[in-house]
This record gives sequence, C-alpha cells and structure tokens, in this order.
Amino acid sequence: MPAVEAAAVIGKSVQIRGEVKGNEDLQVEGMVEGTISLPENRLTIGAHAHVKANLVARDVVVIGELTGDIQASGRVELRAGCSMTGDIHAGRLSVEENAIFSGKVELSGGSNASAAHGEKASAVAVPQVAAGAGSQSGALFGAN
Repeated sequence: MPAVEAAAVIGKSVQIRGEVKGNEDLQVEGMVEGTISLPENRLTIGAHAHVKANLVARDVVVIGELTGDIQASGRVELRAGCSMTGDIHAGRLSVEENAIFSGKVELSGGSNASAAHGEKASAVAVPQVAAGAGSQSGALFGAN
C-alpha cells in the first residue's frame, strides 16, 4: 500500500512576499503576497491564511481569505466562511453556503484538452455568493 504524503505547511506566523513554487501539495496558514505555482498539486488556503496572490494549481481549496486570481486545471472549492476576491478559471467549481466570493468564473468543463484549445464549456459570473448559516451543502458547477 503506497504511503500517503502530508501536505507541506506554511504556518500561521510565517510571512512570504514573492514567488512560491513547488511539486507537492501545500497548505497555507500564514500570509503570502505574490504568486503561488503548484501546477500538478493541491493548494489549500487555510482558515488562518491571508493570501494576496495569483494562484496556479491542479486543485485549490479556499477556507480563509484570498485576494487574487486562481488558475486551476482541476477543481476549486470555496468553503463555508471563506472570503475570496478575484477571478477563477477552472475545470470545476464548488461553492459552500456562507462562502463570500466577488469576481468572475470561467469553467473549462474539467477537461485539460478542451482548456488547451481555448474552448469554454460554460461561463458563470457570480458577483457574490453568501448564503444562510447552518447548512454545509454546496453547489458544484462544471461537473460532468
């Protein structure tokens, strides 16, 4: 049975200004300003994070605060309680209730091949998503 690797973590007290690149999953709990590039991996913006950066990753999960654009070849998840300002370009998008989002969304339908050819499966403009408290259910956009 293959060993499951834990994600690298940028801790709550860590502040980074500049470019973060890597080839492993990453969880940010601190402050990052600049760019984060993990094209083949998962990036999690944790509950304590304050990120002002443009992101490139396979999958992105936003739990904390993010200002910047996301370019994801896979799925973007905006979890309950998160705050995001910026544009999302992804294969799929999941938005939980109580997530706050301001920006534009462009979905490629989840296929890297169609995204590489500039095709758009669907496009959704969501000025703000904020829902009532109590429920953890979410919406999934771009699911095939």
